[in-house]
Amino acid sequence: MISKKMNEVLNGQVNAELYSSYLYLSMSTWFSEKSLSGFAGWMRAQAQEELFHSVKILDYILERGGNIRLEAIEKPRESWSSPLEVLQETAGHEAKVTDLVNDLVDVALEERDHAASIFLQWFVAEQVEEEATVGEVVEKMKMIGDHSAGLFAMDMEMGKRVFTPPTE
Repeated sequence: MISKKMNEVLNGQVNAELYSSYLYLSMSTWFSEKSLSGFAGWMRAQAQEELFHSVKILDYILERGGNIRLEAIEKPRESWSSPLEVLQETAGHEAKVTDLVNDLVDVALEERDHAASIFLQWFVAEQVEEEATVGEVVEKMKMIGDHSAGLFAMDMEMGKRVFTPPTE
């Protein structure tokens, strides 16, 4: 059985993951409006991944006998000044999500909830990957600068990403 505190913080993380999905969907539409379909597809895959994360946590809460409390999702930002700004915000957002996941692990340890601690290790590893991936994209975008040929090439590269739900 999940503790009340662990149930509460995991419900909060469901909301955070849903917000992340919403934010990345907003970024995807911004890229689509700028005719950057590769970036738009990459962000759409990000949105799908975050939705997957929220459902994974939701299912875990239910499996542990907890209850679900879905809250309102904050409205995401809708416009940015450049593709680089979008990706820098993405990097910052992923760092924030990493902090949230670390806080969840801290609660699991405080509550002596070893099952939750083990469950959350998947998210810890996922955030290492997320931050590295987005960080690499940001660095490439900085190298490209204002060169439209580089942006075109990067858009093509970003368009190769397809969301595939992880297998356990």
